[in-house]
Amino acid sequence: MDTPRRYSAHPALSTGKYFVLVAGNIGAGKTTITDRLATRLGWESAYETVASNPFLPDFYADMCRWSFHLQVYFLGDRAAQHRQMARHPNSAIIDRSIYEDAHIFARALHMLGNMTEREIHAYRQLYDQMMDGLPRPDLLLYLKADVPVLMERIRSRARAMESGITPEYLGLLNSYYEEWISGFNVCPVLTIPADNLNFATNDAHLSIIIERIEQTLTGREEVVFPDDIDL
Repeated sequence: MDTPRRYSAHPALSTGKYFVLVAGNIGAGKTTITDRLATRLGWESAYETVASNPFLPDFYADMCRWSFHLQVYFLGDRAAQHRQMARHPNSAIIDRSIYEDAHIFARALHMLGNMTEREIHAYRQLYDQMMDGLPRPDLLLYLKADVPVLMERIRSRARAMESGITPEYLGLLNSYYEEWISGFNVCPVLTIPADNLNFATNDAHLSIIIERIEQTLTGREEVVFPDDIDL
């Protein structure tokens, strides 16, 4: 599991202790926004552990044989990371949620024939047991982006292990994300349209997102009526 990073404090959102998860498809910008928010807000941050997964090379060599092993490892590692960051004395944000493992990626592997019926059944039993008593996050940030945007970002970062990702696969994942988010009730969800946002260099975009996060987490909302409405 990756060691959480710590940044200097920021006045915004400094009066409470918050636990936030970032969700979204491959290439949606999860790592970038996690890093930028942690830097601006002085929060602890943790990231998806991909390179240290011992089953990953085997998985890419033979997905049918190793999908179950890969997903079980991710599940255990993600649960440990989730608990560690939820219990941290400072506010914390995690790139990728444990919920996506089951509702998006394991489901897709099963749909594509890389996990058998008994494997997905065993996996979901384990997942359900892990969810029992798992600390609830205060907020889920859902980065939503269209497939062409995701494909362009994946091409531009040129990671070897992502070279086989197709538009069809991303479209399948997007459909699962929409279905999952529509029924997600563990905590509030803030959906961020990520197609045209630049978290890395545009401070105005990031400031808007921070303002909405602050409103959601602190329960401060304002109703604004149009100028032409009768009051």
